[in-house]
Amino acid sequence: MALTVRRVAIANYRSIRRIAFPLEPLTVFVGANGTGKTNLYRALQLAQFAARGTLSAEIAGEGGMEAVFWAGRLPKNEALRIAVEVELGPAAAEGPAVLAYGFEIGFRMLTMAAFPFEPQVKTETLHRLSGRRRTLLLERRGPRLAARREGDGLVPVELDLLASETALSRLEDAGAFPEIDLARRSLLDWRFHHALRTDPQAPMRRPALAVASPTLDADGANLAAVLATLVHIREDTAELDAAIADAFPGARLDVPEPGREASFGLSFREHPQRVFGANELSDGTLRYLSLAGALLAYRRPALLAFNEPEASLHPDLLPPLARLIARAADGGGSIWLVTHSPVLADALAKAGGLVPRRVEKDREGATSLAGLTRFGDFAEVDTPGT
Repeated sequence: MALTVRRVAIANYRSIRRIAFPLEPLTVFVGANGTGKTNLYRALQLAQFAARGTLSAEIAGEGGMEAVFWAGRLPKNEALRIAVEVELGPAAAEGPAVLAYGFEIGFRMLTMAAFPFEPQVKTETLHRLSGRRRTLLLERRGPRLAARREGDGLVPVELDLLASETALSRLEDAGAFPEIDLARRSLLDWRFHHALRTDPQAPMRRPALAVASPTLDADGANLAAVLATLVHIREDTAELDAAIADAFPGARLDVPEPGREASFGLSFREHPQRVFGANELSDGTLRYLSLAGALLAYRRPALLAFNEPEASLHPDLLPPLARLIARAADGGGSIWLVTHSPVLADALAKAGGLVPRRVEKDREGATSLAGLTRFGDFAEVDTPGT
C-alpha cells in the first residue's frame, strides 16, 4: 500500500520562506508567473529525491545551495537550512495521516570533505502519527543515526552515510524497519509530470517496447505501452474512450496488437478511415492523450503531480481536461496540479467542486497561498459551497 501526501511544510526553498498547508484528493494551485507555483511543486519533489538518494545531485544540478536557498532576510539565530516535511496517509480521503517524513539540508562546512555545490543533510526524521502523538521511527543528526527496530525500540544504527546522503534511501531493511520501508516505497511510487515533451523528437511520438506498463513514466516515453496495456491486457478502455470522445468528438483510438513494440494512433470524424500515428498528431492532441494515459493508467500512483499540464493545449481542450482530471480524482489517490491558466482552474473548480488555491507573493517577496491561516489551514470562506 503506497501512501499519498496529506500535508506539506516547506522552509527557505527558493521563493518559499515558510509555509505549511493541507492537501485534498485534488489540489489545484493557480497564479501568475513568478509567484512560486513551480517552487511548491519542486519542493514536494525534493521529498521523492530524498527517498531515491538523489537529493544532493538534484540540488547541485540547480546550482547548489546558494542558488536554491531563500534570498530574503533571516533572523540572526536561525540556521541556514532548507526544510521539508510531508505527512503521509492512505489514498482514500478519509482518515488521518499515519507517517511524517522530514529533512533539513544546509551548506557545506569549510572543514568538511565535500564538494562545494552539494547540500549536506543536517537532520532527518520519520514519525508515526496517532492523533497528536508523534512516535519517532527514524532520527538522523549529522552522522548519528537511530531507528525504531521491531521489538527493540529506538536503537543506534551503524550505517556508512556520507553527509550528502539521506538515511531514508540507505536504510533498506524492510523486515527490521517496516514503516521506514513503507515511507520510502510510498515516496518512490509518486509520479511528477512536467516534462511531457511533444516536439518532433519527443519519446511519446515513438513506439515503446511491448511490456505490460501499469503506470506512465515521468517523461511519457512508455505511453504506447500504457495504452496497449489498457486495450490488450486490461481489455477495458471505457474511461479512456469517453475522455477522447469528450475532447475530440467522433475520434477513435487505434492500438494495434503489439509485437516487439507497441504503437497507437487516432482516427478523426473528418477522416474515419485514416489513422494518424503518434508522430503525426498535433502537440495538443498528443499532450492530451499523455495526460489521459497518466490519469487512467492500469495502476495509478497514490500521488500524481502535474506542472502546467495545459501547455500546448487549445483553449477548447481545457474543459474536457478538467472533467478528465475531476473524474480521475474520484477514483482514488491524490492529484496535485499547478497551473497559470485561470480558465483551467475555473473549469476544475466547476468539474471537481473545489476551490483552487491562489498562489501569491507577500510584501517580502515570499510565496504565499490566499486564505491560508497562521495555523496552517485554509479559512472556511475558501471552502466550496460557502
